[in-house]
Amino acid sequence: MTNIKTGNLNGDTKLSWTFLDGSTRKAKILDTCAIGKGTYLPGWKWSEHAGKITGKKSESYIGYILSGKITIENLGGEKITLGSGEIFEIAPEHDAWTEGDKPCIALDFQHLK
Repeated sequence: MTNIKTGNLNGDTKLSWTFLDGSTRKAKILDTCAIGKGTYLPGWKWSEHAGKITGKKSESYIGYILSGKITIENLGGEKITLGSGEIFEIAPEHDAWTEGDKPCIALDFQHLK
């Protein structure tokens, strides 16, 4: 069955990042989407720990919060804080940061063109 793609985000993956603050993200690319799992430590912020280092702007994606809390701010300045069990879809050029003293563990899904 060649039309079934699988992967595991709990083990070693070819796509893996460790941010300067120790937060981590792993991803698996399938045929039509990429799926990532991030563990973002307290104090992590996209613009400081990812965007500033890569020189890239954030991309659009869909997410699901497994645990912890994260605040997302869109380009227009609207902010929302999300926690365990919540889902979201965000446009590019947003910022995001953890809330509280626990890591935020989240899945993200990105359509491939």
